[in-house]
Amino acid sequence: MIRTIKLLVFLFVLQWCCSCNKNFLDLQPLDALSTVGGLASPNELRMYLNQFYQGTFPSQPTGIGGTGIAFDDASSDNMIFSAVNNRLNGVLAISNATAITEYKSIRGINYFLEHAGNAKGDTTLINRYRGEALFFRAYFYFGMVKKYGNVTWVNKVLPEDQELMQQPRDERTLIIDSVLSDLDKAVQLLPVQSNSASMRLHRDVALAFISRVALYEATWQKYHRAKNDAFYSPGISDAKITGYFTQAKVAAQQVVSGGKWSIYNTGRPLQDYADLFITTDLSANPEVLFWRKYNYNDNIGHSVSKYISTDGGDLGVTLSLVDDYLGIDGAPFTGAARQQAQEVYSNELLSSRRDPRLSQTVGIPGQPLKLGGVLVPAYPPLNQTGFNRSTTGFPLHKYLEYNNLPAVTDDNQSTAPAIIFRYAEVLLNYAEAVAELGGSAGEISAILQPLRSRAGMPALDADREYNTDAAYPFRTLSKTLQAVRRERRVELACEGFRMDDIFRWAAADELLTGKRPLGALFAGSDLDQQNKPGGFYSSALLYYDTAPAGKSINFYLSGSAGDALRYIDPYKNVLPSGYGFKSNRDYLLPVQDRMLQLTNGQWKQNPGW
Repeated sequence: MIRTIKLLVFLFVLQWCCSCNKNFLDLQPLDALSTVGGLASPNELRMYLNQFYQGTFPSQPTGIGGTGIAFDDASSDNMIFSAVNNRLNGVLAISNATAITEYKSIRGINYFLEHAGNAKGDTTLINRYRGEALFFRAYFYFGMVKKYGNVTWVNKVLPEDQELMQQPRDERTLIIDSVLSDLDKAVQLLPVQSNSASMRLHRDVALAFISRVALYEATWQKYHRAKNDAFYSPGISDAKITGYFTQAKVAAQQVVSGGKWSIYNTGRPLQDYADLFITTDLSANPEVLFWRKYNYNDNIGHSVSKYISTDGGDLGVTLSLVDDYLGIDGAPFTGAARQQAQEVYSNELLSSRRDPRLSQTVGIPGQPLKLGGVLVPAYPPLNQTGFNRSTTGFPLHKYLEYNNLPAVTDDNQSTAPAIIFRYAEVLLNYAEAVAELGGSAGEISAILQPLRSRAGMPALDADREYNTDAAYPFRTLSKTLQAVRRERRVELACEGFRMDDIFRWAAADELLTGKRPLGALFAGSDLDQQNKPGGFYSSALLYYDTAPAGKSINFYLSGSAGDALRYIDPYKNVLPSGYGFKSNRDYLLPVQDRMLQLTNGQWKQNPGW
């Protein structure tokens, strides 16, 4: 049974660390209603919860280098900005620790849950809003677990009492079990919907979130325990881990068996995947369970398309991600076929050779770039500065609204939606849970077939797809797990999932530490020829490795001068030894020292900090 902990520390810490109003505890918590003793009707419940729909869920970034769905994979091995990510490089310090602000929102939710019983009226609506509140509490706690690991579970509004501050952190499994319990209750209370037009939470969103949370915790515990590091729960049993995998499987299976959602597929394998991410109204889209709408006419927009429509954006998709897309025959794109395709820029990206999702994620010369017949140029802007520059030679084009002139010219005019839960993720969660539980390749292939069908790709065949190349990081996994992980990376590329996946798989050693992200082949391809005098960039010659007198180096290649094959190596100068990610520390963020002091040492610092 989940224990109720009398804890006030976070409310005090919030005030100390955020310089908030010292009388915060004397205020009605997060209650903006004008009536005395509010929350008396379903409408007031709805109005109260509206505040949690703002700023809680992922959104699209408003500036280059910022956080948001389209750019969040720059904190992984999928994509990079010109600036190195500090966490991946292992240079964060305790001074970078931020206040744990989630407890302010959790206090507001707890207040709501304690007072929602006062409401009179439509019981169905009252239950719906109780379900929404439980979902939000689960969402905030899961976010804290991902950042800090063990935190403290508090599920009621507490009286002011200095002694109650001194409480230890709870084991992360207690928090996760509490999160899943809240979500189980939410499933029973939230309405059943077959579209996302309401723009509010519903039952299948809660089920999708259960599959996400349970899969995250199962894999976190399994793979960190296998590494015997400091991040799994000591003494956790195989049965407990299997239980999480089973919860993930059952929740995803419920969404699937409900028959209300499907993969968006109009029979255009070269366009349907791309269109999903630039359709401004997804209310009736059968794949989208929950999303955020943008409308620049209402001054609600972002700036993704403005930056990536330069074909640069000061970012680039990595060679590692590009290499994970299968060939059009459903086999790994490796060896002589890969090398031959790389000799001519963009040939390795073409849908005639590769999984068509690649050419709908990375820009291909000749594709539409802007209205007025502006097309993606023959070669990427490698020698530009600022947001016009491509860091890897593989420009991100997912989310590009090429048919929306304001979106590609002005700040905050992009209206590509922020998709928060979609059916594709449910299928991927389902398939991974089944694979982890020892399911057959045929069962996994059937689960993922809708994704392959949309892309016009052959059905998943774990034997054919198995990559045993000595450089492939997951070559030691079972065939089914390798296939599922690759499918997940490809389908969810540049949607902000990759860092979580690397962390829950305890895979930073294989994917980050000591590694440098590379870009397109330069020496050994026509990119090299196009950057010599008289070539495509004759007016702005690129220099690399050794700068001529009076010039600075702004371009680097892998290997050494004279090597036949050299790839764009953006971080060669700043990361000569690769990312400095510390696997004994950086899987979790540090806790502020003031938090440790105010709890009188009951809260301990995270491992390695």
